Amino acid sequence: MSEHKERIKLEDTIVSAVMKMSDGNPGALSTLMEIYSKNPKIDPDDIIQGFGPILHLDSLGIYGTDIYILHNDICERDIVKTLAVLRAVQLGHFNGAILKDACHRQDRSGKSMVPVDELYAKVKERLPNFNS
Repeated sequence: MSEHKERIKLEDTIVSAVMKMSDGNPGALSTLMEIYSKNPKIDPDDIIQGFGPILHLDSLGIYGTDIYILHNDICERDIVKTLAVLRAVQLGHFNGAILKDACHRQDRSGKSMVPVDELYAKVKERLPNFNS
C-alpha cells in the first residue's frame, strides 16, 4: 500500500486548495466552501479557522465524491455534524481510516459505520465552545 501524499501545499490559496480537494465534484466544492465559511463560528477553538477541516480532510486522504458522501449521506447535509465528525477524528475519538472507508462507500452503507451523534456529543464535551 502506498503512503498517502497530501495535495495542499503551503503556497496554495483557499481557491486552489478547494479546487485540488473537490476533484471537480460540485457537491464537494459546495461542502468545502461551506466548511471554510462556517467553521470559524461553529468551531472557534480551531486555530486555523475555516482552513483547518480542509487540511484535515487532505491529511486523511478524503477527496471529491468522498467529501460529498461525508456531508450528504453520513452527516445528512448538516455542516455542524460534518465538522464534528472531522474534529472527533482529530481529537482521537474516531479512527480516520474507518471514516475514509465509510466516505468511499457510494451505496450509503458508510452511514452505519460512523456514530455521528455520539461523536458530536464527545466533541461538545471536550470543546464546550463547539457550536455554541
